[in-house]
Amino acid sequence: MSDTSPNDTPSMPPAHPFDDDKLKEECGVFGVVGMVDAANFVALGLHALQHRGQEAGGIVCHDAEQGFNSARRFGYVRDNFTKASLMETLPGPIAIGHVRYSTAGSKGAVIRDVQPFFGEFSMGGAAIAHNGNITNANALRRELIERGSIFQSSSDSECIIHLMARSLQRSIPERMEDALRRVEGAFSVVAMTRTKLIGVRDPHGVRPLVLGRLGDGWVLSSETCALDIIGAEFIREIAPGEMVVISASGVESSFPFRPKPSKFCIFEHVYFSRPDSSYDGRSVYETRRQIGVELARENPVEADIVCPVPDSGTPAAIGYSQESGIPYAMGIIRNQYMGRTFIEPTEQIRNMGVRLKLNVNRALIKGKRVVLVDDSVVRGTTTRKIKDMMLDAGAAEVHFRIASPPTAWPCFYGVDTPEREKLLAATMTEDEMRQHLNVNSLKFISLDGLYRAVGEAKGRDKACPQYCDACFSGEYPVTPSDKVESGFKLQAAE
Repeated sequence: MSDTSPNDTPSMPPAHPFDDDKLKEECGVFGVVGMVDAANFVALGLHALQHRGQEAGGIVCHDAEQGFNSARRFGYVRDNFTKASLMETLPGPIAIGHVRYSTAGSKGAVIRDVQPFFGEFSMGGAAIAHNGNITNANALRRELIERGSIFQSSSDSECIIHLMARSLQRSIPERMEDALRRVEGAFSVVAMTRTKLIGVRDPHGVRPLVLGRLGDGWVLSSETCALDIIGAEFIREIAPGEMVVISASGVESSFPFRPKPSKFCIFEHVYFSRPDSSYDGRSVYETRRQIGVELARENPVEADIVCPVPDSGTPAAIGYSQESGIPYAMGIIRNQYMGRTFIEPTEQIRNMGVRLKLNVNRALIKGKRVVLVDDSVVRGTTTRKIKDMMLDAGAAEVHFRIASPPTAWPCFYGVDTPEREKLLAATMTEDEMRQHLNVNSLKFISLDGLYRAVGEAKGRDKACPQYCDACFSGEYPVTPSDKVESGFKLQAAE
């Protein structure tokens, strides 16, 4: 396979002070088959999924004359995969791609960790792109190394390639089935052979994956918003535990895994997904607006204006304003051009912290009782900075309303969360958090309220919750084996 990967020196987007207190998006996957210059469509799809991973991206394609080709780059899609000189090296009617934020393996920037991963098998080559996290990856890796496998990356996803290589099945889709039966955790996989595009979701369906159609071609994507950018028609979601194999003869569907209860990540509705995507026929934007409605019903307060913490708090703030009758206002303005324009900030500028990215609309805020709506509180560091900015601008009162329950447990299914002791809600009560943040009031939506907002009229089913809400409840649908082995304490059964 021709590989146009650069050396290990990264050219990555700079970190922002505002971003270190957010749960980091997992990854995004995208694949196309049956389209001339498929890699160009993949690049567009990855651009639409950039919010799911800004660290690096990669594309693998296949052409009948040139075989497999790949390109992997650090940084944004727009800075790499829009260059004609690069895209000309990625010909062919089938391609897959991946945008990455490291949630497993090395946290450093190493090009060999950038997906998709490629393997040469007896029946031909195959590449895979994985969104999620394999919770028994350490055990699998030890076993595979003992049996002679040589790993090239620190990524948990590479285990799938090695398991496929050791399978005795006769086709690549069958080998993938065989490999994924050994895997625990969450996975949405987009893979390709020379002629086939393959999509698989784990039996719980924790991470998203959708199927689209573009002319005679087919598309697999993490979100529906990426179908829109290339003009593809949304066909349906890939079901939990389903494998689809797409070729010139159409789409073949199978369910190779033992059925399990659906546990789609509820935080996709709260924060991760783009608001113009949809799940189960419901707009993510509308769900977030409804979260704000429920938040206002549960936690009213006397105030003058409702302001979002941009951008993820905006739909919930609109919902809170509509339900409460308190006027909505843009009290905080985000600098849209923060990205690569600040390549080498001085130490003095870095110390300005969140002000580099957000600025308070002073004329609007002065003398007002302000409700600030944000999507979550993780460590609380950004919340305190924003509160200080509001008080500096002359706000009379600052009330925080949070569009998710307290984040008290780490996620092990493809989201980069701090260790539990660093989560504010893991060590403090709600009132203790309010005092720590020094705000007039702090209220979170309840877990029942969140479930009502996503369409479960009766709230959360205590016996069998319909979503994965482990980051709020501590109830993990799949035991994080590697973490337990290294000392992580699960919630004691009642």
